[in-house]
Amino acid sequence: MKSLKKETVDIDRLPMKSIVISVMMTSFFIPFIGSSTNLALPLIEREFTGSALTLSWIVTGYILASAVFLLPMGRIADIVGRQKIFLLGTVGFTLFTFLCAVSWSNASLILFRILQGITASMIYATGMAIISSTYPAGQRGKAMGLVVTATYIGLSIGPVLGGFICQHLGWRNIFFFTALMGLTSVVFIIIRVRDTWTTGQGERFDFAGSILYMLGIAGFLYGMSSLYSTPQAKYIFAAGVAFITGFIFLETRVSSPLINLLLFSRNIVFTFSNLAAMINYSATFAITFLLSLYLQVIRGYTPQTAALIMLVQPVVMALFSSFAGSLSDRIEPRLVASSGMGLNALSLFIFAFLGIATPVWIVMMNQALIGLGLALFSSPNTNAIMGSVDQRFYGVASSMVSTMRMIGMAVSMAVVTLLIALFVGNVNLRQTDPVLFLTSFRITFAVFGVFCAGGVFISLARGNVKSR
Repeated sequence: MKSLKKETVDIDRLPMKSIVISVMMTSFFIPFIGSSTNLALPLIEREFTGSALTLSWIVTGYILASAVFLLPMGRIADIVGRQKIFLLGTVGFTLFTFLCAVSWSNASLILFRILQGITASMIYATGMAIISSTYPAGQRGKAMGLVVTATYIGLSIGPVLGGFICQHLGWRNIFFFTALMGLTSVVFIIIRVRDTWTTGQGERFDFAGSILYMLGIAGFLYGMSSLYSTPQAKYIFAAGVAFITGFIFLETRVSSPLINLLLFSRNIVFTFSNLAAMINYSATFAITFLLSLYLQVIRGYTPQTAALIMLVQPVVMALFSSFAGSLSDRIEPRLVASSGMGLNALSLFIFAFLGIATPVWIVMMNQALIGLGLALFSSPNTNAIMGSVDQRFYGVASSMVSTMRMIGMAVSMAVVTLLIALFVGNVNLRQTDPVLFLTSFRITFAVFGVFCAGGVFISLARGNVKSR
């Protein structure tokens, strides 16, 4: 096994401090624009007009593109250098965020969000791999906790600042503001991050496997998301399953596969941890989307007021993520992560009883419970995944972490889209029956609660990392 260029035993030393700061910067502004975009959806609908299903594709298109490109980007990063792909992704994300700000229709905004998602996949595929390549096992959880904390600070500030910007300056300015943050990150990475972290030099890139994988993931997720709205969706879904099957068959027969399937067949910790991640994000990602519509469309709050109410969840996540990461350095990550999933399941079942007149303080208290659950799950679960593989697989493992997250997000939005379509139909938000809208929300939360409850058992069954 090839050794990496350097290893640190002190998280505060330079240039290692610059490395974690650079990953934290991108981990801040990507969720910032995500949470801000959720709050901006009603304002975007007023300017461009469109149904709830159209608005959902502003979110889903980004997620789908990220999921499709993540694994190939991770493999490319292992071969040509993770810093190069990380920097290129940050540059591209900044550019397409600016173009989102100057979009002229729903179609153009969705297109730029898709391109934004492709470049985001380059960042997602390399961030945790760079951290894992830099910090030893005893401090990896702490570093990952800092990155996750930055993510949740972005989620925390996004609703507040994003809501203020939307209400007083217009929704376009949240994209302008994020593009400025992206430009700052680009300059910092160029100046301070020099290493490339290549562990697959001389290996060939699996083009055939990548094409099959991308077609399979795209068909599977798009077909799932469009089963109700597109008559051909079931055929696209079936084609996606066929391409994924072909991909798996091919990967067992090539010398330099896109992903070594032995990671799944011989590594229970890696397999079950990734599955737990997918289930957790499937169950929790759409919460922000649903609560944004619930507070603004059903309860009639302004974007800024809705943002303040929704602030509780990411604040709690930010407060406890670093602690959870450090905790997973000392005790088994599966125990910490599983307790977090259990809290998520409880919170989702509580939201299944959401009503038109539910006191706001109950909504906020339940958001705090979900925030704590997500904090306890995220960095310990990632620590378990990265700690279960050799260094030469860090790029692929990091990509799989993000792929499972993105697939989970896409599944989450697909469930929301399907249930809204079944109960409400493809109608303008202002024409929606609040009772039917709320009914779709309740059923969605109940379905997600079942997902999460099942995920607890999978998370517990993964086995121990520290005994490896």
